[in-house]
Amino acid sequence: MDDVSDVGEPYGGGDEAREPGHGPLAGFTVGVTAARRADELGALLQRRGAAVLHAPALRIVPLADDGELLAATKRIVDRAPDVVVATTAIGFRGWVEAADGWGLGDALLDRLRTVELLARGPKVKGAVRAAGLTERWSPASESMAEVLDRLLEQGVAGRRIAVQLHGEPLPGFVEALREGGAEVLGVPVYRWLPPEDLGPVDRLLDAAVSRGVDAVTFTSAPAAVSLLGRAEERGMLPELLAAFGHEVLPACVGPVTAVPLQAHGVATVQPERFRLGPLVQLLCRELPARARALPVAGHRLEIRGHAVLVDGELRAVPPAGMSLLRALARRPGWVVPRADLLRALPGTGRDEHAVETAMARLRTSLGTPKLVQTVVKRGYRLALDPATTTKYTTD
Repeated sequence: MDDVSDVGEPYGGGDEAREPGHGPLAGFTVGVTAARRADELGALLQRRGAAVLHAPALRIVPLADDGELLAATKRIVDRAPDVVVATTAIGFRGWVEAADGWGLGDALLDRLRTVELLARGPKVKGAVRAAGLTERWSPASESMAEVLDRLLEQGVAGRRIAVQLHGEPLPGFVEALREGGAEVLGVPVYRWLPPEDLGPVDRLLDAAVSRGVDAVTFTSAPAAVSLLGRAEERGMLPELLAAFGHEVLPACVGPVTAVPLQAHGVATVQPERFRLGPLVQLLCRELPARARALPVAGHRLEIRGHAVLVDGELRAVPPAGMSLLRALARRPGWVVPRADLLRALPGTGRDEHAVETAMARLRTSLGTPKLVQTVVKRGYRLALDPATTTKYTTD
């Protein structure tokens, strides 16, 4: 399970120290699809310099209002299962609190004391023990695959196993138990539904297909499913998948979260440890590594999402200027005609005067006008350093 409701931790990776004056994500825009802990993830990204576009792709059904959880709790109280698998700390705590609110708290805890209680990971163990219970076993890997292997090795035929779900499927887990002859009872400790306000999601989709964001983060599989589903509803799924295949980096907190994207052929990046901090750390490595760096007019020019580093100094550039700069950088050292630059500008109905205006603003933003040369009656070009011209113009 990759949902970060149970896998967050403080992060002090020290990335800021690597780039004085700005964070490693300065100049990049990152979309955040999380519903839970979105503020924490956004703050981590912003502290490292990123602009954040928050678009919760889900909303959570409050536990106390969840009739499915109430029904599952009553079934467990009425007839104790042989095994209960607890998968998230917040889900387990919420389940006990909701049961208390329904007047079933003591009865639920009494039942859980009689079963084989398995806890996925140390945080779940902490929640179990805080409730006055003791887990029978917990995998060192925090992996549901290891939990499944243990159950199947013990034999599950004829056993009644309750599995705490938390809004997303456990690929193959429940099916494998049922194929082994177990009766499986799902405990939906919280459920996700589409957001009531689709405006932020639509804005994120528009930004992604227009390459207005550099990365989109996913902290649960349902968020990925929801975003892809909304793109399909709007008839823009192929465009979104194309963006994820090239300029927009899809970053997932773990392999389960990545499954819906991978099912559409999208390659994702994931941290080795399924936490918010390592996810941000991964972006701090990946996005700067993807930025185009060029030696221009004796300066080092690094082109990021909505800004440029000139000799390490961050320079904000208007969208039109970034469009021109990217068009020039695709052919460094070569003259790019005004007509080609005009087509690169966002919007329609422009004339070549718009190129001149945007170019003037670009030069002002860069703070070094000589980075872009005017070639009379032909167009513009980046003033690529002579020693590197051959390398960049023959690639």
